[in-house]
Amino acid sequence: LLTHNITNGVLLRGGSVIPAARRAIRKLVDQNNNFLFPVVFVTNAGSCLKHHKAQQLSRLLDVQVTPEQVVLSHSPLHMMKSFHDKCVLVSGQGPVSRIAHTLGFQTVVTMEQLSEQHPLLDMVDHNRRPTTPPSPLQSLPQIEAIILFGEPIRWETNLQLLIDVLLTNGRPNCVYDTQVSNQLPVLACNMDLLWMADAASPRFGHGMFLLCLESVYKKLTGQKLQYEALLGKPSLLTYQYAEKLLRQQNHNHKLSTIYAVGDNLMTDIYGANLFNRYLAQQHAAMTTGAKLVAQATGSQMTMAEEELVSASQCSSILVCTGVYNPHAPMLSDQDRSMSEMIFGGHSDLKLELDLVEPSHVVEDVEAAVDLLLQQESSDT
Repeated sequence: LLTHNITNGVLLRGGSVIPAARRAIRKLVDQNNNFLFPVVFVTNAGSCLKHHKAQQLSRLLDVQVTPEQVVLSHSPLHMMKSFHDKCVLVSGQGPVSRIAHTLGFQTVVTMEQLSEQHPLLDMVDHNRRPTTPPSPLQSLPQIEAIILFGEPIRWETNLQLLIDVLLTNGRPNCVYDTQVSNQLPVLACNMDLLWMADAASPRFGHGMFLLCLESVYKKLTGQKLQYEALLGKPSLLTYQYAEKLLRQQNHNHKLSTIYAVGDNLMTDIYGANLFNRYLAQQHAAMTTGAKLVAQATGSQMTMAEEELVSASQCSSILVCTGVYNPHAPMLSDQDRSMSEMIFGGHSDLKLELDLVEPSHVVEDVEAAVDLLLQQESSDT
């Protein structure tokens, strides 16, 4: 038995534990509080370090969660080693510089450092405009790539400075080149347009900020903003990374079924079903001797053979305690234009109606655990 739990809207809502979550966890641990099965907690949160998220989950769920059981939206950046020696500009909130260094990036520039180096760039807030000529500071290295960890605090500042960097090829003190031929690589984590917190209705997520950035870039250049990689659910690479952690917990033995429990059709269910299709393609390729290339949303990355996923299937379970509204109609072929409008995924994702149809719909995570335990017991 393998479980793949998604955190916000499934176990937590804002900073509070969903009542069914603790009951569900009790069914997954033994009398010594050790997990009976490999479990990974996947979240599109990206403003913290893995060990901090593990500590938070341990405290809230009253069970020991290790950093090796946590997948944040930026976790797969560990695998993108070709960027680790480049100077990267990071956007988001929380300890973004420390997060980047922990992931393997050696030269990191924050938005605050960039604004301090170039104080004349950020002009929206009149109260923050410099009143005296800026003093010369030690120059920053040329920016070679951009990492967007999550929604920033000051959207106007981040939008302005990111455009400055993109349209000057990493030299924001230069004049714009709106005919960009070689766009700087952009790696974005977390595509969620909306997420469920304590409010009655969903809140803007990082995907909404990305939508704004893409719109500004398109307006100024006439070109579409290109991503080197889009990470976090529903990115295939995120599910492949989560499977790798599950397999490590399983002593690198072959996995059977991964159960992906989520509350969002457009991220959790879409991603789990995309991963399930990839698993089927991989097993078909293995029977024909073909070599499969692991593909992340927005980029292609060839993974080492030992890193290729080995689970037989991924079953998607939708719960009704988060973004998903059980009273809203499911997406239907009868009105594809409306379905396209409802689709909350990133523009680089193609709406495929079969990928937003869950294997199962249940009330909450406890019901999901009951279901998967029943299914596994009937299969053995």
